Amino acid sequence: MLDVVELLARSGNLRLRFSDIVRELNLTQATAHAILKTLCDRGWASRDPVAKTFSLGPALGVVAARTDTARPLAHAARTAALRLSREVGYATSVVERFGDSLVVTAFEGDPASQPAGIPGDRIPYAPPFGVALAAWDTEEEQRAWIRRGAGDDTDRIQRLERVLERTRERGFDIDWTTPALAQAVQMVATLDIDEMPTPVRHIIDQLLVEFTTIGFLSDDNPGRRKRPVVTIAAPVFDRRQRVDMMVAVHPLCQLSARQIRVIGKKLTDQTAAITESQRTVDRAV
Repeated sequence: MLDVVELLARSGNLRLRFSDIVRELNLTQATAHAILKTLCDRGWASRDPVAKTFSLGPALGVVAARTDTARPLAHAARTAALRLSREVGYATSVVERFGDSLVVTAFEGDPASQPAGIPGDRIPYAPPFGVALAAWDTEEEQRAWIRRGAGDDTDRIQRLERVLERTRERGFDIDWTTPALAQAVQMVATLDIDEMPTPVRHIIDQLLVEFTTIGFLSDDNPGRRKRPVVTIAAPVFDRRQRVDMMVAVHPLCQLSARQIRVIGKKLTDQTAAITESQRTVDRAV
């Protein structure tokens, strides 16, 4: 049932037909019919009787209205993302961690500028994803993040450690990968490698780490004047000063080092303000 709700949420303004839902979620017609009837009866989904398409229902508006109060940190991050999008002129997003997955929970800006394949999707919290979170995560979680991408390979472990170290030094994460490479990373990361032979799994793991070091250590070679930037991201900390989510800017274009620094400064000013607001609330309490 939740898969259907998430699918309707990801579709945005695109109305889905019954056959679309069956196909996308690989459901039987009987199962899809039972789920959609329940969702429509409860107001979580709505069916257009003319177009015979489905969308999110009005009952979810009540849930959304209460979310800002129940999750103030996420609300502050979404507000910062909206403000940044208007200020820098690029799309922005909020990415939250749920277990070993990352989910884009807010997106501001032109839908055409969305990074390929990620809005609304669950992304593995593993290299090359989530650098801005992993760089400030606990040492134990950093080791786990690196291990998910490098296994026991010493060289790959060191390269990923360097990615996290460089990100902390800079204060924010920069993904220099081209849109085509970002799409390739997403495609490779969604493969079900458990069903593949061991040699193939090793090759896929190596590909992902290669993508990471190409996309995140490019500023070690500052000779080029402009470089393609997919994402600039910074962490948001909760009241316990633990990294909780990240706010990201998505230029998806060539930027100079100066332009990157300007965006990075605006971004970290916003995330620092969110963190300070959490401290203010704690002091008031």
